[in-house]
Amino acid sequence: MLAMHILPQPDDETCGPTCLHAVYSYWGEKIGLDEVIESARSLNIVGAGRGTLAVMLGIHALSRGYRASLYTFNLHVFDPTWFDGDSCARADFLTSKLIAQAEEKSVDDPRFAVATASYLEFLSKGGEISFGDLSGGLIAGFIRQGLPVLTGLSATYLYRCAREFGPNDDYDDIRGFPTGHFVVLHGFDGKTRGVTIADPLEGNPGFESQRYTVSMERLVPAIMLGVLTYDANLLVIQPPGGAGERGDVNGRVDA
Repeated sequence: MLAMHILPQPDDETCGPTCLHAVYSYWGEKIGLDEVIESARSLNIVGAGRGTLAVMLGIHALSRGYRASLYTFNLHVFDPTWFDGDSCARADFLTSKLIAQAEEKSVDDPRFAVATASYLEFLSKGGEISFGDLSGGLIAGFIRQGLPVLTGLSATYLYRCAREFGPNDDYDDIRGFPTGHFVVLHGFDGKTRGVTIADPLEGNPGFESQRYTVSMERLVPAIMLGVLTYDANLLVIQPPGGAGERGDVNGRVDA
């Protein structure tokens, strides 16, 4: 398990920056949560909804000198045929496909255009995007390398709570809509297939704690259903020199 300290998110829209701050802290960077929130891009600033996207958090990390890799399962934006047998694709190839798609496809959801522009910027800054099978082996592999995983998923599925409605995100099982959320994965038990989660939402309806363990069978569908809110991805950020460059290596505890 990786030692991970996460602060409570200040409001309903800052789960993403709060998770990003926790990952920065894991790597030993001294930066305040307020600064991350103020400097990280959000959907409401560009008039495309509330909260943020994982790719926007990746852009923030790239701008601070980190390496950032996105593992996407979002078929709204990415076509499986754009990636080779190793689930990879060249940045220039993905860029050309994203531009062509934006020119040809008419989508009413404003998040589509914002997401496309953000992915293009992410690629231009050196970010890597992969597409493949979401498995326990993939997640466990990152954690064993000392890499925490920031993920955008469906809070509605993860918590098994009612969908949400209105400006105050009230629970409403009739009028409500699925809600997205960000958490950090930082532990994996190979025997029980349990994944340890650091959650920025204090007193969340599913577990009432910011630290809990869920089965891989519950986590994987929650991540995949994140596609409903333009998430469904894993974001891995690390210093330029890799996991060994962490400021406080004694903070890592192997399971």
